[in-house]
Amino acid sequence: MRQIRLHDTRRGEVVDFEPRDPGRASIYACGPTVYSRIHIGNARPFVVYSLLKRFLEAEGLETTLVMNITDVNDKIYDAAREADPPLASDELARQMAAAYIADTDALGLGRPDHEPLAGETIDGIVGLIGELIENGSAYAVDGDVYFSVRSDPAYGGLSHRSVDAMDQGEGVEGADRKRDPLDFALWKARKEGEDTSWDAPWGRGRPGWHIECSAMAEGLLGVDFDIHGGGNDLVFPHHENEAAQTRMARGSELARIWMHNGMLQLGGEKMAKSTGNIESLAEVLDRWGREAVILFFVSGHYRQPLLFGDTELEAARTSARRIREQAARTVPGPSPGELASHREAFFDALADDFNTPRALAELHAWLKGASGTEAPGDDDLRAMLTCLGLESLMEAAEGEQAGEAELGLMEEREAARAEGNFERADAIRDELAALGWEVRDGADGPELVRR
Repeated sequence: MRQIRLHDTRRGEVVDFEPRDPGRASIYACGPTVYSRIHIGNARPFVVYSLLKRFLEAEGLETTLVMNITDVNDKIYDAAREADPPLASDELARQMAAAYIADTDALGLGRPDHEPLAGETIDGIVGLIGELIENGSAYAVDGDVYFSVRSDPAYGGLSHRSVDAMDQGEGVEGADRKRDPLDFALWKARKEGEDTSWDAPWGRGRPGWHIECSAMAEGLLGVDFDIHGGGNDLVFPHHENEAAQTRMARGSELARIWMHNGMLQLGGEKMAKSTGNIESLAEVLDRWGREAVILFFVSGHYRQPLLFGDTELEAARTSARRIREQAARTVPGPSPGELASHREAFFDALADDFNTPRALAELHAWLKGASGTEAPGDDDLRAMLTCLGLESLMEAAEGEQAGEAELGLMEEREAARAEGNFERADAIRDELAALGWEVRDGADGPELVRR
């Protein structure tokens, strides 16, 4: 197995990946809050961590990927009230969770191993809050529970922020009940009009956002698991608070590596529902196809912002077509030496902080080297494409092998051209086009490509 290195936000550098359990890898990635259909930007972490799991498995690690669904949140309550007609919050969450699963299913990457719901983790959440109250890291006031930020001497270490310069983003809510403005809510007492709540020792209510993920991650992976992922917009306060809660309740770090992907940008601005500059994942998939969408995502390094637009998607679709056409010319077997070196460089790139753009360049180098080769072999190509979630291009290519009838027509066209009978050659070209084939004349002679 290669030495895998990943960027750890807490340490601020690329570090060696050292799994907690030999031969195994564990990933928790923050999923969506289901109050509306997800947009294309929300899909980036789903793609990044699904493909990371594929790579780790290709390296021989038995990998567990957990990606939660936040179905209890202020945004869901608000959206349910504003719906026309108004909905129960749990009903809206169920509808949007089902839509999220359907939309991400269309990416063709499979499902995470576990997709826990916050609403089904209440016992674990209540237990974790109880531990924090008992050891003095949290306190209850009038049915609310708050985490005492200054009780954690390591607070701010993940986001590299000064504690006194932080704002939890909770506005004035609970300000009169907090001992310190820095403190954040672990449990919120039920308010009038909130239709979903649970009983707890400190009063009926619902969990805060941050404690939900701490409980879900620990419940499925334990503490000190390998990789905690999510968008870099979650570093503070969400992930900072997750890390603090677990550290103070368990005396251990929640995760070994905190891995964060960059945001999608549209017109130089971060794509977000709050700004309205969004396109739904379903709409983008319908317009461009899953292979183009995945190639678009892997064209940029996961840690960097990625510009989204028609130009970028068109380039990705063209790339998908070229890969499919080349795959149709491969034959079963291993690659010869020079091509095999591109395969090794492909996986080396993924081992170096999951550098998909460099890996993609090696894939295209393999394809260029294989062009015109009598027996390039498809084993290595299939392995690379599978790691990028693009094995469907191989499957599509298998249906793009011309049959004897089509090849016979192409030979007849060549004979007509050799005789100077260009009218007949053009007629055969049109006949092949009607059958779904395009004749391409190259330096190595003509070839048939599926239209």
